[in-house]
Amino acid sequence: MTDTEGHPPDLENASEFLVAAGLRLTHVAADRVEGVIDLGPAHHQPWGLVHGGIYTTAIESAATVGAVAAASEHGLVAVGVNNNTNFLRAMIGGRVRVLARPIQQGRTQQLWEVSISDADDRLVAVGQVRLQNVAPRTDGEEMHR
Repeated sequence: MTDTEGHPPDLENASEFLVAAGLRLTHVAADRVEGVIDLGPAHHQPWGLVHGGIYTTAIESAATVGAVAAASEHGLVAVGVNNNTNFLRAMIGGRVRVLARPIQQGRTQQLWEVSISDADDRLVAVGQVRLQNVAPRTDGEEMHR
């Protein structure tokens, strides 16, 4: 991750799931998150196309990282409460660019829009993620939904 501002989240200990998705963040700020994914066979569903879950994961992850950067300015974190992803173009492989920007950033909730584009700047997927700003949990505290 490069070109970060404020207190970006620590992604050094990302889960194997996030590592497998392949999103590499290149810019993290409270008003914009950018990244890339190099898509290939490891991202395919059984019919040889990139699995839509890769795009959904990238959209959720980019929006959450940006929302947390914004919420951290107020001592809060952000958690996703809704993800709506639309798949626009099938791909087999190649580099895609992920760009996330806030539509609305309020005291209790945020709404982010994320686009994923191919090397020719054609939209591959778009999504919106609604996030709730909450107090960070403390060690030993269980998370219930």
